[in-house]
Amino acid sequence: MVWAIVISVVALVLALVALSLTVTIARHLGRRDPLAVPRFWRRTLRIEPAVPGPAGGALTGEAERRSKVAFIVNPTKDGTAELRERAMRACAIRYLPEPMWIHTTEADPGTGQARDAIHAGADVVVAVGGDGTVRAVAEALAGEDVAMGIIPLGTGNLFARNLDLPLTDTGALLRTVLEGAEARVDVGWLDIERAFPGHGEDGSHLFLVMAGAGIDAEMVAGADPVLKKRLGWLAYFFAAVEHLGDKRIKATVAVDEGEAVATEMRTVLLANAGKLPGGLQLIPDASVSDGELDIATLDARGGLVGWTELFGSVVAQGAGIKQSELLRTWRTSRIDHKRGRTVTIEMEGPQRVQVDGESLGRAQRIHGRIQPGALLIRVPVGTTP
Repeated sequence: MVWAIVISVVALVLALVALSLTVTIARHLGRRDPLAVPRFWRRTLRIEPAVPGPAGGALTGEAERRSKVAFIVNPTKDGTAELRERAMRACAIRYLPEPMWIHTTEADPGTGQARDAIHAGADVVVAVGGDGTVRAVAEALAGEDVAMGIIPLGTGNLFARNLDLPLTDTGALLRTVLEGAEARVDVGWLDIERAFPGHGEDGSHLFLVMAGAGIDAEMVAGADPVLKKRLGWLAYFFAAVEHLGDKRIKATVAVDEGEAVATEMRTVLLANAGKLPGGLQLIPDASVSDGELDIATLDARGGLVGWTELFGSVVAQGAGIKQSELLRTWRTSRIDHKRGRTVTIEMEGPQRVQVDGESLGRAQRIHGRIQPGALLIRVPVGTTP
């Protein structure tokens, strides 16, 4: 009887020692690599990633603040759950704190969440989603010293393409946002004046790639959501076909407060960057770091012939082929280009407008301006935006 009690006590002590050792090992592993421990046990044991400083001690004060990463995530995009696990692992193996993971909402696509992350001390704010999420996060970071990272999960991913980010390599994207180089890029602003109250509110809207009025905005507004999900950016071309017969726009264009020039066109584009999906260089000379907007008016006459010529001109200029002024005179399409820090466009009638693929309704007068070097962006090491 006595021996049975002794054996039971020894067994209990050994079990407690084994449990304590298991918990200690699990916590140690979990602090080094959270994904090595199942999520249930991470929560039960309250495991948090280790955050050693340069000499092995805990980070404090400014050092701790400068190591925080916030992911602003559009939860409607596929793959965000897996990405969260990979982001936790990527931060843990770099001895960073567990990243903030904040979802966007229908009411706020990311601007408010990004501002909250800045107030929480984030050093890097990462936009995870499409161009709308990227633009919303950039609006909060413009003019700040906090770096912005991008993990594109959208249809067009226009800004990511113009930065030459590795769109399909999640590992490379995480390396870029966590340890990439930093560069300052320009942002554009489009000020809208409506023709009628029913067309929406006046206001300023940030854009990173292009803003425009005319057929490009009609194309954005008319793209079918189902086709966008199935075909990606090709859905926009199907939407454009419906508007090839629309009337040309009569407008005046004034660059840098200069004299207003009267023109007729199919669309006008204000570009901070010039690359489109499919490798098309709509405005080859546009640069996100030159401190200027590239303003292009595109026109096509003669029905299908004119549109075919216009498409050929876009492809040709992307290949570096320039048209002579004599040839431009006889063509049924043309692309006119100017560069400046501001531009004001007054249209004869209300036209649809868009910024970075988001429709903003109709406006009669728009004013574009550039904010040089306003955004600090994370890019792959060795690249220049």
